Amino acid sequence: MQSRRTFLMAMVSATALVPREILAAAKPNNFVGDAVFERIVNKAVSEGWTKLPIGELMGKIALELKGTPYVANTLEISLDKEICSVNLSGLDCVTFFETTLDLARMLKKGKKTPKALLEEVAYTRYRGGRIGNYTSRLHYTTDWFYDNDKKRVVKLLSDLPGSQVFEQKVGYMSGHPDKYRQLSIHTEFVPILKQQEDLINSRSLKYVPKSKLADVEPLLQTGDIVGVATNATGFDIAHTGLIFKDADGVAHLMDASSGKAKMQVTIEPGPLSKSLTWSTSLVGAMFARPLEP
Repeated sequence: MQSRRTFLMAMVSATALVPREILAAAKPNNFVGDAVFERIVNKAVSEGWTKLPIGELMGKIALELKGTPYVANTLEISLDKEICSVNLSGLDCVTFFETTLDLARMLKKGKKTPKALLEEVAYTRYRGGRIGNYTSRLHYTTDWFYDNDKKRVVKLLSDLPGSQVFEQKVGYMSGHPDKYRQLSIHTEFVPILKQQEDLINSRSLKYVPKSKLADVEPLLQTGDIVGVATNATGFDIAHTGLIFKDADGVAHLMDASSGKAKMQVTIEPGPLSKSLTWSTSLVGAMFARPLEP
C-alpha cells in the first residue's frame, strides 16, 4: 500500500495536469473540496501561474474562490484532538486568506496534492509550524502575523506611512472560556491561553489608522494580507482578507463576507479605505506581504 502511494505521488509531480483518480487516492479524510482543488491546480499548471510573483499568484487563486459560501467553524472538527483540516467548499475570513496563501506556497514548491496543501496549512496555522493541542493554533490574528513573519512566510508592513503602534490588548478567549467548546471541556488550556495572550500583549505591532488608509493604498499589492483592527474589548482583529488590485489599480478588500446580503467570498466595492464601514469599533488595518517560499 505504501509503495502504491509513493508511486501516485511521483506521478502527480511528473504530469502536467492532475487526474481525478490520483487526487482521490491521495485525499486525506480531513480534506473537503476535491473538485475545487483539482480545478485550481490544473488551471495553475496549464496557464503557468507559478511563474508569477506569489502575490499575483494568490490573486489568481482568490478569483477562483470567489463565490465560495461563507461557512464558520469548519476547523472545529474534534473536541479532544486538534486536527489540521482544509475545506474548500466553505470558507470564513481567516480560512479564505490562509487557504489562498497556502495553495500559492504549495504550487510554488511544485506540489499538487491535498496532502501537500495540508502540510502548508499546518505550517502557517500553528505556532512555530507545529501542531499540538488546541492551544498550538494561532487563534489571534496578530499572533498569526507575528509567528508567520518569524517563519518568513510573510513580511509585516510596519513602515507604511501613518503607521502607529497597535496598543489594543487581547484576552477574550481566556476571559470567556464558556464561548469555546474546547475550553469548556479542557479547562487546563485556559491558563496556557492566558500566558499566550500576555505574550501577544507585550509586542509592538503597527497598524494604519482608518484616516490614513487612502494614503497607503498605492503601496499595497495584490495578495497582501489584511487584518482589520478593532478596539472591541479583548480582541485585536475583527476581520481579515486580501488586497486585490483591479485593472485601474484600485486596492479592494477581497474577503469571505459574513454579511447577510453576501455570505460568500467577494470583492468589496470601492477602495479599501471606503470599505471598513460596518462597525464603529473598526480603527484601521495592519498588513502582511507574502514572501516567496
